Amino acid sequence: MRIVDSLPPGWLHRWRHLLLDVLLWAVVAAPVGYAEASPPYSRYTLLLLVGKLLLLVVAVVASRRQPLVPLVLVVLGSLVDGNFVFAIPVFSYLAGRRSATAGPAIMVFVLITAGGTALNLGLLGAGAATWFLLASVLLFAAVFPWLVGRYRRQQQELTDAGRRHVDALTREQRGAAERIRLRERARIAGEMHDSLGHDLSLIALRAAALEVAADLDDRHRAAAGELRASVSAATERLHEIIGVLREEAGGSLRPSGETVADLVDGAREAGMAVRLDAAPAVAELPAMTDHAAHRIVREALTNAARYAPGAPVDVRLTRDGDRVEVTVVNDAPPAGPLPAPPSQGSGLLALAERVRLAGGTLDAGHRADGGFAVRAVLPATAPPPEAIGSAAEVGLTSWSDERPGPAERPVDAERRLHDARRRVRRSLLVALVAPVGFGLVLSFVYYPVATAGTVLDRATFDRMRVGTARSELTGLPRRQLEAPSAVGRAGCEYYTDGNFPLAEPTWRLCFTDGRLVSKEWIA
Repeated sequence: MRIVDSLPPGWLHRWRHLLLDVLLWAVVAAPVGYAEASPPYSRYTLLLLVGKLLLLVVAVVASRRQPLVPLVLVVLGSLVDGNFVFAIPVFSYLAGRRSATAGPAIMVFVLITAGGTALNLGLLGAGAATWFLLASVLLFAAVFPWLVGRYRRQQQELTDAGRRHVDALTREQRGAAERIRLRERARIAGEMHDSLGHDLSLIALRAAALEVAADLDDRHRAAAGELRASVSAATERLHEIIGVLREEAGGSLRPSGETVADLVDGAREAGMAVRLDAAPAVAELPAMTDHAAHRIVREALTNAARYAPGAPVDVRLTRDGDRVEVTVVNDAPPAGPLPAPPSQGSGLLALAERVRLAGGTLDAGHRADGGFAVRAVLPATAPPPEAIGSAAEVGLTSWSDERPGPAERPVDAERRLHDARRRVRRSLLVALVAPVGFGLVLSFVYYPVATAGTVLDRATFDRMRVGTARSELTGLPRRQLEAPSAVGRAGCEYYTDGNFPLAEPTWRLCFTDGRLVSKEWIA
């Protein structure tokens, strides 16, 4: 036995998840670890590094069951170490990919936005520009990846819905073909019953009339009795044929009156070494059991002649109470099997179905010595009519059990596919439009705050004259912008012309001793 077969079920799936989680942790931990490993070092560097890496371990472990928890953890971690920002897009995408609903994620984003706004503008006193930058990071590093993950999840659901739709249509088509086939078999059986059954009944009736005729001698009366018995046997045979036609798993009809002993004799005449051991108690069996036993022996002898030529075959029929056991065992072929196409096992599948319909069980397989054994246990008494009906009903619906799980109707699968397509279209639209919309909202929120009291129009700027005292300048805004780091100068004031949406500094007015010494337009 291979080592793989001895491992518990699902181990490969669990190992795959573990390897993916380790890889995920390595990706999100790389920026944090690299920053802490680079000089300069402090006395708490190692302790901080361990704490940050453990935080990322918790985030990765929780990402499968609670995908929003890692996102909150890395956002909080970014308050301590800015390198946690690199992990935000990763966990945002996974949250969209693994979350079944969008409501909790929207609530988390709202809470992060509200908390970050209160923290930066209220407690930390950061400016509007800093708030706008952080809000943009949240938009493009968190919201947009989440939308992409959400879209990918909807795509997967669409694929699954399409597969279920195809499966449902396939089952429906196969079911329709099966119903047509069964209806045709029932029609043929009905025609045979109505025509042949009626004719045979008339023949039997006339034979019975001849048998009791007073003016008929004994020799002719005996012949009429034999004729009536023959017609009765033919009528019974007709009923058996009709039963076979109505079975879900039909099979070829055996010659009338052929027994297992006849099968064995025919195999011996063909050159096979067959030994038959049949108990007398198996001579009288129910019709279904007798048909199944005959079919088992015939199929087993055929397979032995095909795949084990020259090997002795042992056929045994025994009875134990209300059960009959049919066993056919052949040894390994002395000269090896004959060249033949590989077996597909269809004969054994059909045989197993016939045994099941008869109320028994079948076991077939290779033996350790190279031979092959077929063993069936069948009922020795006729089953009640309701049991036969339920078995036939199971056979009629067995085609729907090829796939695990409940069968889905085509109309339900069609509706599921339609809903999945609609969700994918909506997710794609949201993924494309939402970032632009959120960006505009941020801009409209940030712009009035950033530009309030800082806008200096072009005409006012042109009227200003160098050398004029600051107190004499008319139209000077009441508030200044923060000095840009690249072009900032001491003693200078910065204003904007109202450019949307960033409200960048446009004008620079420099003063010395309270007088305007220069005015410039900042490119």
